[in-house]
Amino acid sequence: MTDMTPPKVADQIPLKVLVVDDTATNRQILQVFLRKLGFVAVLAEDGAQGVAAYERDQPDLVIMDVMMPVMDGYEATRRIKALSGERWVPVLFLSALDNEESLVAALDAGGDDYLPKPVNFVVLDAKLRSLTRALSLQRSLDDERQRAAAISDNLVDGVITIDDSGLMQTCNPAVENMFGYTQDEMIGHNVNMLMPEPYRSEHDGHLARYVKGGQPRVLGIGQRELRGLRKNGEVFALDLGVSEMRVGGSRQFVGVLHDASERVAAERLLRENAERLQAYHDTQEAATALAQTIVSRQMQRAGLNDASVSYWLAPAENFSGDIVAATRGPEGDLYVLLADATGHGLGAAICTLPVLSVFYSMGETGVALNWIVHEINRQLQATLPVGHFVAASLLRLNARCESAEVWVGGTPDLLVLDAAGKVRRRVASANLPLGIDVSDESTIGYETIALQAGDQFVLFSDGLVEAENEAGQAFGYDRLCAALAAATPGERLDSVKLALAQHLDSTPPHDDVSLMLIACQGAV
Repeated sequence: MTDMTPPKVADQIPLKVLVVDDTATNRQILQVFLRKLGFVAVLAEDGAQGVAAYERDQPDLVIMDVMMPVMDGYEATRRIKALSGERWVPVLFLSALDNEESLVAALDAGGDDYLPKPVNFVVLDAKLRSLTRALSLQRSLDDERQRAAAISDNLVDGVITIDDSGLMQTCNPAVENMFGYTQDEMIGHNVNMLMPEPYRSEHDGHLARYVKGGQPRVLGIGQRELRGLRKNGEVFALDLGVSEMRVGGSRQFVGVLHDASERVAAERLLRENAERLQAYHDTQEAATALAQTIVSRQMQRAGLNDASVSYWLAPAENFSGDIVAATRGPEGDLYVLLADATGHGLGAAICTLPVLSVFYSMGETGVALNWIVHEINRQLQATLPVGHFVAASLLRLNARCESAEVWVGGTPDLLVLDAAGKVRRRVASANLPLGIDVSDESTIGYETIALQAGDQFVLFSDGLVEAENEAGQAFGYDRLCAALAAATPGERLDSVKLALAQHLDSTPPHDDVSLMLIACQGAV
């Protein structure tokens, strides 16, 4: 598991951070983490509260979840960015949605950075440092611009006047500080001494053409970002605005110069952050594609094509924490597994790999059901971190479809349907999910069910019955049983899918959904 103890941060600039997350545990963890880093945390439990908290407390930085009730993180970010106006308030998204579409949506909404859940607090600390530095530079730049506007009479920026041949007539102390020359070293000399190539060689030609009636390149077009050359040879960014005036019948030009080094540094830092974020995303995409291939190959075996088996698997993300599996033993017995790992996405999918490996290797050799359960539990105990487990339903249907052995641990009730589609038996979970406690194969119990002609087993994950529509109503057992009873055996899977789609309407499911129907028709 990720260590949630934050590294010590020295000389951290104290800032006010708004945390918007609908999970109380996440808010509490982030509040403690931020406090240890020297930040002041303001908490909100949904997007609407987050917008209200922003207006009330004017935080310096926002940590935003994506999927929340009332108002999601994307809309909340758009509103906060609109409220902030010219004031830059970085928004860092923390979300379990780690696919490319979520990243693009976060950036389009105005987000400045993105970190997938579960949170790596070392990376979060580094991102906060980076955003704090960028924010400090941005605020410094804003303050400098405001001061320059407020005290323009003191001429904080450099001011140079030149004649129509390019010779400097006057310059203020700010120019001395900016370029490192004294006034005596500059007055009477060509202004191109303050320019690096190619500006130095081109300047006199541009000026001469303009004086003779040509089009201006800088004059009268506002500030333009150029490069200046200091006495020590350093090239730096500067903003230049030029205006023309006539003094005693002669033409003179006034150049107002602003050292843009800090702004350029801040912009460069922001670009580097964006490039690092993109590089991280690209790396994650490659790793995700590889993992997806591995998980898919582990699960997609010939047993799932058995005539007795029909299934549906709908992940909430790119990866599913739910798995389904089926295989025939050497005597024709059908082994079936439906499992649901804690969490979502890649992490949950990886937790299921030991389950698939053990199930297929032991089921294909005809091992007893309690031994399979014991070995899966032992493997998960040895590999999963504390707090992670796998709920599962396992079924062993004998080749003649006379009886079946059933083990349920942590998943919803397993249903046995009669030929008409009515529920004639429910097998509730009587066991802990796999990976939580030590087991002994001799004490692992399962139910033996005598079967009747036309019976059908229904296995499903909690993501099916707990799927909520926009009104917060769960799909539930009643809707599931009604959909099963309304269809023939071969059409029941599609009937459930249609009923769930109608119930959810346009609301996406927040959990993986899996469903298996096992017909009692013997080995084929």
